[in-house]
Amino acid sequence: MDPLSLTGHVPSAARDRLITQGCCSLRACELTELTDAAPHTATRLQRFWDDLPTDQWLRDGGAYRRRRHGSFVVEAGVPRPVPHRMHWQPTTYNALHGGLERWFDPLDPALSADAGFLAWLGGLGRLFGEIRGVDAWFVEVHPFRIDTTGGVGRPTPEGAHRDGVDFVAVILMNRANIRGGESRVFEADGPRGLRFTLTEPGSALLLDDARVIHETTPIQPDGPAGHRDTLVLTFRAGGFQEPQRT
Repeated sequence: MDPLSLTGHVPSAARDRLITQGCCSLRACELTELTDAAPHTATRLQRFWDDLPTDQWLRDGGAYRRRRHGSFVVEAGVPRPVPHRMHWQPTTYNALHGGLERWFDPLDPALSADAGFLAWLGGLGRLFGEIRGVDAWFVEVHPFRIDTTGGVGRPTPEGAHRDGVDFVAVILMNRANIRGGESRVFEADGPRGLRFTLTEPGSALLLDDARVIHETTPIQPDGPAGHRDTLVLTFRAGGFQEPQRT
């Protein structure tokens, strides 16, 4: 895989890198250009990460993760929310938490209606639609805060994984007083990989989930109240992941 960088027109450069290497990174200004979101959207939305409830479903016994969950359909680049629903993954994609019908608190309504947030959903949906030839995406929205209250926080306690969707976007909202949190991306069926650290609010990592696996290394405190805030968006064609009912 080539180093994660973009040159030229942002939408076409992002599309080309996703096609050729299965992932790409975006600086905050590039995500803004790609999605037509207002500049500094991430900074403006950081307040919503101060009100995330503790994740009650962690199977490793930790209390380092806070989150909410929401679901949208993005059709022709236009997002619309759907009624609050569970988050579910099969064990083939998440050995630690797969098979559980996990119900998280819903998104703050003000976040769900925010123009910049909706621009991210719509713009990324258009980009991914150009690559897959898909008009409608089923999108799950995960605001995460990983903190270092217990000494170590694990952004991906399940380890290197795929999510069982078509595309994943990880947008950094903020990081404060921490070490670590390095993103690692590897070819799903090859030897090559890369590693880097998102540091700028509004910067993003885009992943073709069928082609790469990813993880983020644990974070450790480097001052008081250390934490890493991200917005994870998963885009899936054909429907949301749900358990098979017998």
